[in-house]
Amino acid sequence: MKRDTFLKTLGFGTVSALAGGAILSSCMNHDMATMTPAVAPDVLEGNFTTSLPFPETSLTGTALNAGSQNITTITGKNTQAWGYKNGILGPTFRIQSGSTVSIPFTNGLTEETNIHWHGLLVPAAMDGHPDQMVMPGKTFNYSFKIDQRAGLSWYHPHPHEKTGKQVFMGLAGLFIIESAEEKALNLPTGAYELPLVIQDKRLNTSGEIDYSPTMDEVMIGYMGETIIVNGVQSPFHNVATRTYRLRVLNGSNGRIYNLALSNGNAFTVIGSDGGLLPAPETVTDLLLAPGERVDLLVDFSKSTLNSEVYLLSNVFSGVNSQGRQAFKIVKFVVNKAETDSFKLPTSLPAIAPISSSATTKIRTFDIGVGMGTSGGHGGSMAMKGMHTINGKVYSGERIDESVPLNSTEIWEFNNSA
Repeated sequence: MKRDTFLKTLGFGTVSALAGGAILSSCMNHDMATMTPAVAPDVLEGNFTTSLPFPETSLTGTALNAGSQNITTITGKNTQAWGYKNGILGPTFRIQSGSTVSIPFTNGLTEETNIHWHGLLVPAAMDGHPDQMVMPGKTFNYSFKIDQRAGLSWYHPHPHEKTGKQVFMGLAGLFIIESAEEKALNLPTGAYELPLVIQDKRLNTSGEIDYSPTMDEVMIGYMGETIIVNGVQSPFHNVATRTYRLRVLNGSNGRIYNLALSNGNAFTVIGSDGGLLPAPETVTDLLLAPGERVDLLVDFSKSTLNSEVYLLSNVFSGVNSQGRQAFKIVKFVVNKAETDSFKLPTSLPAIAPISSSATTKIRTFDIGVGMGTSGGHGGSMAMKGMHTINGKVYSGERIDESVPLNSTEIWEFNNSA
């Protein structure tokens, strides 16, 4: 399957990114005379001698406290980052579908924040919308029922114009939903299931996280030179000669990863943002944009004992904003021989398709960038560089589309201009 066809199968359309609190429309490489596109800095690889850590696993009732903490996890230097509990990132919630969760939250920052449950179906009052702030020193109890299929989601702050900064400083975490239907597939679990949060950070000479974007980087994407996985730069993890389940989140602000294995072997995609796919798909590389998740099966039995296999990001062709550099992300050391009885399912839990005949309306959304002119793609009211939908910039005082409850529609997005 070709990449563009595969991305459409996964539901990957326009790319979203977290930068400066704005949701960006694409990995833009516009050649605008009045705006210089942000370009990804060259990645500085580490020595891959630090063991890959995994955030603690938590259940409902675990309290989260956003605050600044001392950490030594990125480059080995003692520095400051933001986190929800112990160090950078927050605990991984692992919740059964049908359960009701209650998560007390305290804002220990000096600025307003909240928690958005990215990928979860929650009541509006629990969604962490940019106008639902928890002020410094205040608390809020997030409580909702999990009523959706199994899959990998995540949580992060969502305050207006501060989302990019707060995520970049370390506030994020995974949220895994499990179900009896998924468990019946006997997918790799326990030590053979590896949650991976991939992010890039920009560090200063003291090893501190440096969030100081230019205006162009606020609009187009703020990227760093240091790639971290679960809060650590260039980690390694020992694996056996068997199949592993890699549950990957791109938690970066603006960087897209072109995931592949250093030995050129194929891997199997079994899930995306919406949970398990209808059937496994075998690929040799995969684009993963900010905020997106992917569920992979990697068979290390095809690797020689004591060999090293890297999860890497391959080069991009014709996209200067993402750089022209391949780089390694995490090293897997195949140091143990094991017999693996896992068999790849030929099919996965079915997803009932929605018939196009059930739609009552087709809406089109033109995604653009304001040019500060009286016409053109950005619209007359758009400031230069601001992102637009149908020629309009965001305003909390205006509602552009009203959708009847329980209706079925087709939404078409165009970000080609």
